[in-house]
Amino acid sequence: MRAYVAESFGTFWLVLGGCGSAVLAAAFPDVGIGLLGVSLAFGLTVLTMAYAIGHISGCHLNPAVSIGLCVGGRFPAAKLLPYIVAQVVGAVVAGGVLYVIASGQSGFDVAAGFASNGYGAHSPGGYTLVAALVIEVVMTMMFLLVILGATDSRAPQGMAPIAIGLCLTLIHLVSIPVTNTSVNPARSTGVAVYVGDWAVSQLWLFWVAPIVGAVLGAVVYRYLGNGDD
Repeated sequence: MRAYVAESFGTFWLVLGGCGSAVLAAAFPDVGIGLLGVSLAFGLTVLTMAYAIGHISGCHLNPAVSIGLCVGGRFPAAKLLPYIVAQVVGAVVAGGVLYVIASGQSGFDVAAGFASNGYGAHSPGGYTLVAALVIEVVMTMMFLLVILGATDSRAPQGMAPIAIGLCLTLIHLVSIPVTNTSVNPARSTGVAVYVGDWAVSQLWLFWVAPIVGAVLGAVVYRYLGNGDD
């Protein structure tokens, strides 16, 4: 139970810190943090939580990561559903807290996006469904490769949170213009439920693509990491 609660708190922090930076600080007049700042915010949430709860729950914070770790032989299937539920609950609670904060500003309009992920007309750069699908699959696949490699017993000890946090930062730097970056179904769900409408109707992609990418990443690492030649 402590692991499930830790996953909820960790995912809460990821959504509040990452999506909160996008909603509250990205375009703040004159001193907005922009795309780079939002990318760093997401990476820092994972890095800080990895040190805070990694020894309690493994700090997945992401249903796709949990599934990928399961496929990669690092996580028991029996714990998969409770982890995913805990992550989604933490994300939705964080979305609610962020909504309360953001709505305290005059002129706030949740329909403007609220850091939701999207494609087509709802992609920041107007990218198509196919482009969104490809980038989410590929970025999540690489994320799992880094996670599995950095947490391998043969890797330098104690450095995994830094590698994983920086990897997530890099992923956001590349893919924010395409989908607003998901690679995490819980993160997408946590804000989409408050936007409703198009954000919910496009949410399927941000469950399917990250999970497919995570499974591919796990399969690739099982080959790379377990081979004798």
